[in-house]
Amino acid sequence: MNARVLRTELRRSVAPWAGAVVLTSALAFLYLLSNASWWNGTTAWTAQWTSLALWTRSLLFYLWPLAVGIGALQGLRDHRSKMIELLTSTPRPARHRAAVPAGATAITLTSAFALLVLVGGVQVPAHTDYVHLGWLPISLIGALFLVAGALLGMGAGRALPSALTPPLLAIGAFVFTALMHMSLGRTTTTDPATGFDTTRPERVSLLSPEVEEVHNVLVTVSTPVHVGQTIWLLGMALTGFALLVAATPRTRLLALTPVVAGAVLALLVLPSDPRRMYVVDRTAAQSVCDGPVCVARAHQDRLAALAAPGKEALRLLHGALGDRAPVAVRENTAVQPFGSTPRWSRTTVLFGFDDALVAGARGEELTSALLAEGLAPGCTPVGWSGFGSDDYAQTVAVGWVLGELKPLPGTSATLRREVETETRPVWKKLKALPWSEQLARINAMRDTALSCEGDPFEVLSGGAAR
Repeated sequence: MNARVLRTELRRSVAPWAGAVVLTSALAFLYLLSNASWWNGTTAWTAQWTSLALWTRSLLFYLWPLAVGIGALQGLRDHRSKMIELLTSTPRPARHRAAVPAGATAITLTSAFALLVLVGGVQVPAHTDYVHLGWLPISLIGALFLVAGALLGMGAGRALPSALTPPLLAIGAFVFTALMHMSLGRTTTTDPATGFDTTRPERVSLLSPEVEEVHNVLVTVSTPVHVGQTIWLLGMALTGFALLVAATPRTRLLALTPVVAGAVLALLVLPSDPRRMYVVDRTAAQSVCDGPVCVARAHQDRLAALAAPGKEALRLLHGALGDRAPVAVRENTAVQPFGSTPRWSRTTVLFGFDDALVAGARGEELTSALLAEGLAPGCTPVGWSGFGSDDYAQTVAVGWVLGELKPLPGTSATLRREVETETRPVWKKLKALPWSEQLARINAMRDTALSCEGDPFEVLSGGAAR
């Protein structure tokens, strides 16, 4: 396939339209839903390189079925032009004829996905100083999914020349991706600590092009997943190309061998434990410190603004709690399962830059936020959001340390009256006690909050700790 033939194919086929549809629909999806999760917090699609790769990969839940359908439409071209007998009678090998449309489609789809990544990539350096190449395999396999899906669609369209083939294949591919991330590819378990149902991915779900939603900037896809998916996609692409050149029912049946073998081999390579599917990027999670205040390397550009408030929070905590006070402030780099009960440390104030208290706080507000995290860390299940007694306990505890009761950072204007009504009486009652009893109640409240067993606000109010 020389350049002249390829240019002719690009002018006359639907391949350029395939790339244009993939690129424009993906950008429209990203930019028109401006309040979606891929625009918010540290996991925004332009905030970090890994987040960029994962969010663009997540769009394959509909881009991949689209590529399969467009590929099938391309595979119907010879049938629609009624040239199959003429083309098969020429001395040119079938594989040469198939390579031209296959190559053109692969080039346009890869270029479209690369441009999508580029649109986000030019924005990432403005939001982070952390540069690495660990995100590249995620994006490369995303492009390979599009190419392999399109080739499979082309082969199926050539083998089953019907006007119904493209829409049926696209719908089938979409149903496949949906089932892999809704039911067939997931297992539901109940967390004994919270009683809530959580789901986790099964190995078979990794045959789908979509990835898990980005909940933590430090999470990436493991190497065994990359290897297994590559095997699966090479088998899919080989089957698609073999169907393009197959001329008899027997050879078409034999052409299915690579995709079946690829699926079997991939399932042998892909990890079965969810903790080995999505793993912590150890390099990104390395600590960068200024004295006792540390952040992950991925957020090293935020350390300067955090150091002074963090040290001040530790000073205030030591003055209030004495020897029981935490001695360090550190970004929480532990990745716990979605919906599980958080785990806290008695000696370290753990926080996340996406925490409601910390996200928009600066200066004195950040000091208050870190005080709250050190005194009464919340026990809302990981990945969930809510407002209630944990927040009241934090407000009273911080007010006790600072000597003034006021709303914590991140408290919305609509909730401030409610917080004042609930916390003011408890704060006054606490401050009226002798100092030793105040400290005992604060320590009991903190023990309850750190263990996530019982209600810390009830303890502050005078109830018994569980």
